[in-house]
Amino acid sequence: MLILIGLGLSDENDMNLRGIIAAKKADKVYFELYTGKWNGYMEKLKEIIEHDNIIPIKRIDLEENSQKILNEAKNKKIAILIQGDPMVATTHSSLLVDAKKMGIHTSIIHNSSIFSAISETGLHIYKFGATITIPFLDKTGGILPKSIYDSIRENKKIGLHTLCLLDIGNDTTHLMTPNHAIDFLLKLENKFNENVIENSQKIIILSRAGQSSQLFFDNIELLQKQTINTTPSVLIIPSKLHFTEKDYLEIFKE
Repeated sequence: MLILIGLGLSDENDMNLRGIIAAKKADKVYFELYTGKWNGYMEKLKEIIEHDNIIPIKRIDLEENSQKILNEAKNKKIAILIQGDPMVATTHSSLLVDAKKMGIHTSIIHNSSIFSAISETGLHIYKFGATITIPFLDKTGGILPKSIYDSIRENKKIGLHTLCLLDIGNDTTHLMTPNHAIDFLLKLENKFNENVIENSQKIIILSRAGQSSQLFFDNIELLQKQTINTTPSVLIIPSKLHFTEKDYLEIFKE
């Protein structure tokens, strides 16, 4: 049996009861660490799920080398702990498909993720369009991707908000800051010059969602002048705001 268990947004305290029970019953527990920076304590997690050995795994272990884990799941209960929700952002559908083809029973235990936590901004969740990731330029070879710019433009054209996920360094300890992300957006506008991202554009920054949340709402020019280095964060480029969205942001912003 293969069980994917969501860890939630922050640390071991975000595990839900269903996930804890499933992890306790597992013969072997893996921990996926490559999708973000986990803020918890491994020893406390071991106590909660009553397993002395939690094995960290990398992307390659669930992709190119997934056969090892799948073979184990033929005869044992194998649990994989995954930050956020197992099927959001980095999906594991291919792993589940391969497991089903091998006759392995699978189970998914969902949890909160940034895609649900963005409701904390007061924005209507059904008004979000395509999500983008703002990358570190060293990962793109210094190239500013036109696809990111185009996605923002298309979302705005049809009245949808754009959720911008901020990049994570290769070692998961280096997280992009909101200031870095704003600089990237302005570089995009400077290069493609189609008035998609203007200094007067109001944006939203949500930092440490589900922890000690901070909410910033102002135009790009003013936010760029502040030092907002809180991580992890996401940035949202809103389209036209409903009056209830605007009221919420004005009341709860920092």
